[in-house]
Amino acid sequence: MPRPDAPEPLRRPRSGGSLGRYILIRFLLIFPTVFILVTTVFLFMRLTGDPLTAALGGRLPADQLQERIHAAGYDRPLIVQYLEYLGQIFTGDFGTTITDNQRVSDVLLRYGGATLELAFYALIVAFVVGIPLGMIAAALRDRWGDAVLRVFAILCYATPVFFAGLLLKLVFSVWLGVLPTSGRASPRVEIMLGRIDSPTGIYLIDALRSGSPNAISDVLSHALLPGLALGLLTAGVFLRLVRTNVIGTLAMPYIDAARSRGVSETRLVRTHAYKPALIPIVTVIGLQVALLLGGAVLTETTFEWQGLGFQLSHYLGARDFVAVQGIVALLAVIVAVTNFVVDIIAALIDPRVRY
Repeated sequence: MPRPDAPEPLRRPRSGGSLGRYILIRFLLIFPTVFILVTTVFLFMRLTGDPLTAALGGRLPADQLQERIHAAGYDRPLIVQYLEYLGQIFTGDFGTTITDNQRVSDVLLRYGGATLELAFYALIVAFVVGIPLGMIAAALRDRWGDAVLRVFAILCYATPVFFAGLLLKLVFSVWLGVLPTSGRASPRVEIMLGRIDSPTGIYLIDALRSGSPNAISDVLSHALLPGLALGLLTAGVFLRLVRTNVIGTLAMPYIDAARSRGVSETRLVRTHAYKPALIPIVTVIGLQVALLLGGAVLTETTFEWQGLGFQLSHYLGARDFVAVQGIVALLAVIVAVTNFVVDIIAALIDPRVRY
């Protein structure tokens, strides 16, 4: 029996939670996230009435409109329509568009690759611009260069995407004439890419598969301005986040110890403070993907980039709420899955997030 005054045995600190349990929990959270988003969109779309009346009201005689409403089942109770819609989504059936009578799943497959390609370009711009400038701002803390970069970050985040796109088109397409104003590729290249076996819909991959240097350069030249307009939005966030975390890391005791040994400030930022500052970047990528997908609607409309954002804008204008529901549901799934992948990567980098 231990003595009352005996010291308690030392407990070994935990090195991290169970990775498998953490992955399972984050995976299960995908389903309520998608469920809430899909339910919210369904209810908001029904606030204006049934989709057929919203899209075709005033264009068809009243008796024909009522026949189509009854055939589509939109005169049934709302809860019945909602449960049927959930069942269709789980089977991959997102309905049929009202304005052009296409299966929504076909629209998603045809234009989804373009939106993912644009988001990829924007993330590349955000990393290339935001992370190095954030490190420079931290190294120049409280100097004029730091102030300039902070103002630049605010402008990147606060400037509307469509306005940034119009400015880029004005400078590089109208004044300088070095880049195309719209589209994903020139008509000649689009025809060529459509002839390759099993095109993916992602023009950069299809151009690489074609082996044509002209096609690759044409696709990249068309992607530069929309990728830059959308990527600068996230670059401003990355710049401020990297700056804040590098400054915080430079105040740590081990940095002071390295500084006392004569290590230069440039090397401290590049070698010792760089990697710890990237961990928060990984954790916010999922949120930035949602921001990019939202900004893709305006970017694709501004540059006539034929993706889901462009189609979503078209269907909203036509009040085709069946198509809108399907596109938003897919975007919700993409955001949820992206956040899941990012959480797993963050848990592998930093075991503390598993708790």
